[in-house]
Amino acid sequence: MESQGHESPPSGPVLTEVISSIRERAITENSMVVLLQGLQGEVTTVDMKNESTARGRVVSVDAFMNVRLEDVLYRDRRGQLTQLQDLFITGRNVRYVHIPDHIDIMKTIQSQLARIQRVHNFASHGGGRNEYAKKKK
Repeated sequence: MESQGHESPPSGPVLTEVISSIRERAITENSMVVLLQGLQGEVTTVDMKNESTARGRVVSVDAFMNVRLEDVLYRDRRGQLTQLQDLFITGRNVRYVHIPDHIDIMKTIQSQLARIQRVHNFASHGGGRNEYAKKKK
């Protein structure tokens, strides 16, 4: 189930997830998870520890390497194929993620790190939601 050609991401705006905690951001910035997050919208294959594989479009990857795929072709350990609309794979079950040949790894990592930094700077300069901000007395 190696990469079979280039499939472009869906047209329209690509949704980016906001990293929900400082801990997640630190993990992401200091690990290769940032590369996997850069695969959002790409079709790739995930090999799992139970000898199964899933090929689909990456919807999201969090800091703990939990991967959500859509339009999935799932192959179980016996080789039986199943078409799934959606699949969530917990990070501890991921053995290997195939990086598509057309992906420039360094550019993808740099782009994701810049995106994380922009979100961090936006929040630190008073951007975003403020309804939980501490009130001054």
